Amino acid sequence: MARGEKYICTGCNIKLPYTDYHLHGATELNPLQRRFWGKVQVRYAFSYLLFMPKGRVQRILHKLKYKGAKELGEHLGKRYGSLLSDHHYHEQFDLVVPVPLHKYKLRRRGYNQSDCFSKGLSESMQLPFKADALMRTLDTGTQTRKNRLDRWYNVEQVFQVKHPDSVQGKRILLADDVMTTGATLEACAAALLAAGATEVSVVTIAAA
Repeated sequence: MARGEKYICTGCNIKLPYTDYHLHGATELNPLQRRFWGKVQVRYAFSYLLFMPKGRVQRILHKLKYKGAKELGEHLGKRYGSLLSDHHYHEQFDLVVPVPLHKYKLRRRGYNQSDCFSKGLSESMQLPFKADALMRTLDTGTQTRKNRLDRWYNVEQVFQVKHPDSVQGKRILLADDVMTTGATLEACAAALLAAGATEVSVVTIAAA
């Protein structure tokens, strides 16, 4: 990378497959928004990048999840948070909450990649961040090779709100690294709403 570049070089930055979902808000023109219709009440659904197998975004996520590149996650959170703030979305949320890892997986990996992304969002959007608002009660294993129905059954009962008072009456921005079917985010959003959150929006680094 050239002097002054951080984490992602300018050439790759230009070629990354950015979405424009934030321009469409909570309308039918936002394809992520439509994924939650009839499943769980989600106020906004955003993703920074489009996930393409064997592409740049997959390599970025691999470095973030498995190569210890925690700063890369924060960097992406800051960049996307700044973009969302430019469109005044920071005014729509009270708290950033990451999708949790199970404690055993967290112990093996040493960090939660969604925490890293959330920290960057929190800083750039000037919103509080609570890493332990949600907890995962079961280790469901990888979701990669499961179809949509299997993914939903796999996560339906595994998320609990650890501190209900921290989310009651709040507009939550729920953050994760990647959205495929959205089953994990649906389950987390349902748990937050059941615990008294006023509304839940979702944001990810990438969406397939």
